[in-house]
Amino acid sequence: MPPPEPTDPPEPTDPPGRESFSRRLHASTIGSGPRLVMAHGFTQTGLVWNSLDRRLATEHEVVRVDMPGHAASSHVAADLTEGAHLLADLGGRAAYLGYSMGARFCLHLAVARPDLVDSLVLISGTAGLDDPADRADRRSKDEALADELDPVDGPDPTAGIRTLRQARVDAFLDRWIRQPLFAGVPPEANGMEERRRNTGPGLASSLRLAGTGTQEPLWSNLARLEMPVLVVTGADDAKFTALGARLVGAIGSNATQVVVGGAGHAPHLQRPADVAAAVLDHLR
Repeated sequence: MPPPEPTDPPEPTDPPGRESFSRRLHASTIGSGPRLVMAHGFTQTGLVWNSLDRRLATEHEVVRVDMPGHAASSHVAADLTEGAHLLADLGGRAAYLGYSMGARFCLHLAVARPDLVDSLVLISGTAGLDDPADRADRRSKDEALADELDPVDGPDPTAGIRTLRQARVDAFLDRWIRQPLFAGVPPEANGMEERRRNTGPGLASSLRLAGTGTQEPLWSNLARLEMPVLVVTGADDAKFTALGARLVGAIGSNATQVVVGGAGHAPHLQRPADVAAAVLDHLR
């Protein structure tokens, strides 16, 4: 039986002294059952999951979040720490699943508020770059990308501003999904039309505030995680499969890794049925 049509989740309650309504993350909800909050990767949106979200909604209330700087949350500028708190304000106590950038937000949440995370799923995630020089180099590269998306001198006044900004985002997205990292993802699974809902300034803020180079390494904190953790990687993504093994080793016996054959950095887009089966087994 197909899951019910998307509905907006209940409005979160603002703790005293925290963000106003304008700082809330946007999300939509499908399915029913135990709550599962899903955090997408960079340039994606809460609806770019191929069929993974719908498959998980057969057994769960799935909350699909637009992460800071993306889609309907484009106006929300937040670093990994603040973004993790915003994610917690929205999702409350639940299981949390994050992909790539979303995995880093979910990992920050699990470390900061383990009482809210019943179970954790990390798809192609990392706990950060160990070497300060590597982090600085990554920040520099992300700043350059951010400047492409949101130039400091503003749009060309001789061109239609809206048209120019969309063309800039489109060109960036086209180049982004053509990276070898995403080789093998079929065009129909890329969610390009959804990605076009993103804005240049929103994506730029995500890179500047929550890019991998901004992340202080969390490796030494992972042994404190006591909830069940599933790490999912694609067999064709050797770098993140090795990082996944390191995550499992650092967390301990409550963590397991599933390596999805025939998939790279985005296994949920290439093999959604395999990833869904692994996640459902874990959550059960």
